[in-house]
Amino acid sequence: MEYDGIDALRERHAAWRLLRAGNATLILSFLGDFFVEGNRGATSASVVAGALDDHLYALNEAISTASGDARFPKSPRDYLEDWAATEAGYLRRFYPPGDGEVHYEVTPPFEKAYGWVQSLKARPFVATESRLHTAVELLRQIVHGTETDPDRRLAELRRRRDELDTEIASVEAGRLSLLEPAGVRDRYQQFTTTARELLSDFREVEENFRQLDRAAREKIATWDGAKGELLAELVGSRSDITHSDQGHSFLAFYEFLLSDSRQVELTELLNRVSALDAIDADRRLRGVHHDWSESAERAQRTVRQISEQLRRFLDDQVWLENRRVLDLVRRVESAALEVREDPPSFGLEVDEPGMAITLPFERPLYQPPAAAEVESLIPPTTEEVDSDVLFTQTFVDQTRLVGNIRAVLPEHSAALLSDIVAMYPVEQGAAEIVGYLALDDSDVVVEMDDTDESILEYDDPSDPETTKRARLPKVTVRRR
Repeated sequence: MEYDGIDALRERHAAWRLLRAGNATLILSFLGDFFVEGNRGATSASVVAGALDDHLYALNEAISTASGDARFPKSPRDYLEDWAATEAGYLRRFYPPGDGEVHYEVTPPFEKAYGWVQSLKARPFVATESRLHTAVELLRQIVHGTETDPDRRLAELRRRRDELDTEIASVEAGRLSLLEPAGVRDRYQQFTTTARELLSDFREVEENFRQLDRAAREKIATWDGAKGELLAELVGSRSDITHSDQGHSFLAFYEFLLSDSRQVELTELLNRVSALDAIDADRRLRGVHHDWSESAERAQRTVRQISEQLRRFLDDQVWLENRRVLDLVRRVESAALEVREDPPSFGLEVDEPGMAITLPFERPLYQPPAAAEVESLIPPTTEEVDSDVLFTQTFVDQTRLVGNIRAVLPEHSAALLSDIVAMYPVEQGAAEIVGYLALDDSDVVVEMDDTDESILEYDDPSDPETTKRARLPKVTVRRR
């Protein structure tokens, strides 16, 4: 590779970016164990965050810092969002169809970085014999699989038949050719490496299929030509997936795994190999064929999503009924595509520094109105009364009433309203008494007790010779 190509990879490739990250050890240890070693696909955010929380707790307990603070102080959700950000690219964050919860899964660049780190570990020995046999066998398959001369193909088949006959005769004679323990470990190491690489390859295959699906969705979102032309391109894209080299290889592998006889054979072979004393069997590889099937099914599911896109597009009735909705959605999708590489920053600006909050218990409780009875001792009379008096308005100066109270009461003291009226007689009749009861001042508080009563006497303003009495609840005046 040239300098410019390597420099571009260093700056843009997510795998290289991961290896240069400050928390690369945390990312590789958790995501590698949870997703790669556990062979997990898309997993809900709550499950991933729970596992990461346990992992962070164990690391913070084991790793001490000079300041005494936690080595990894952020919350699990914050770490996951950072790893799934566009500038990181270690996790894929999305909403599965029919599910309202965010899901995460690792990306192929993470698989590459994790595989490279694993390859740095020291191995007991380097398997060379098994890889040589594999390389030679692959060459034979290529050469004999492309041979068009019938005579040469027949000669090769007869050679292989002679080798089998010789081996059969040797076994019948009691001469068994067994592999040495080193040869067994050599081949088992090659098998474990290939098995793990297959799981990693499936994630890359799935990502490639997803890119094709994404390209189809982008084409639908930005298409403004005839519907038939778009349909022809989409069908061609779907056909390209099936007939590409990757598609042929994947479908052949998938059909191989779907065979019941192959599944039974793989299970039996894995069980017998795991029981050998010459090797230290990996427990995970005992069911690796099930992991292959699960990974292949995830890739196949992505291909089905592309077919589902075509089916929805072919629904003419939905197309006509929701044309306006589709136009609006396309505008949104087109705008999203335009800002995908440089997303805008979202935020909310508020003119005021805070929001007023009124709590339920800040409201005053219900208070029943005070009962007041006014009894007049004016004897009945038949004298004519001037009706103009009814239209006379009386103004009670509450400032004067508060001044009367302050003149009588010092601060932080209380007295009965009857005592205050005794010192400052009522001048404006019942209106002045009501004025006392309705005082609203920051320094004076008027309280009424319905369980007791008091009687106030006052002169009638219109007839000073007449004395009236007002029966009220017990009224107490306090100064703060």
